[in-house]
Amino acid sequence: MKIGVLALQGDFAEHQTTLQKLGIETIQVRLPGDLDGLNGLIIPGGESTTIGKLAVAFNLMEPLREFAKTKAIWGTCAGAIFLSKDARRKQPLLAVMDIVVERNAFGRQVDSFEIDLEIPALKSVDPDGHPYHAVFIRAPLIQEVHAPAEVLSRLPESSIKGGGRIVAARQGRLLATSFHPELTEDDRFHRYFVEMAK
Repeated sequence: MKIGVLALQGDFAEHQTTLQKLGIETIQVRLPGDLDGLNGLIIPGGESTTIGKLAVAFNLMEPLREFAKTKAIWGTCAGAIFLSKDARRKQPLLAVMDIVVERNAFGRQVDSFEIDLEIPALKSVDPDGHPYHAVFIRAPLIQEVHAPAEVLSRLPESSIKGGGRIVAARQGRLLATSFHPELTEDDRFHRYFVEMAK
């Protein structure tokens, strides 16, 4: 098992650290050849426009789209935007996942927040299924999910940030989260992605 982390911009090092703690071999991906031999790829948080422009500059767009046809990819925050087919503005997107994303949907950096989420899918790696404490930083919102993509989690109905709004989705081997699992000690999402990549 070998998981790459797209290392063009953003918090790729934190994802690598979590994977290494799980005993997963991991490399930083910057060029098309770095995708060879990988079981999966994580696209980290950061600035989605910058990630897209750098992916174009490094000739990564088509190799990433080809990779997505058969391998697992997980986009967190900016990475979720990059995976989407529509970000409501003109910017480079992989456009491999049938979701519509709104950038910075919760406001600026000062509007960042943390909240407990119910995520039934994580019971596959943790049968106890206790709530997942999610960290949102200048986070996007998944506005629409179209088949074959499916909703994995929504904000609780009681949330002042807009109860019921979608914050995680999956489409086959593709995973998108609005929040930052790499910034917590909870490794369940990384374990869930490793299972997807097998």
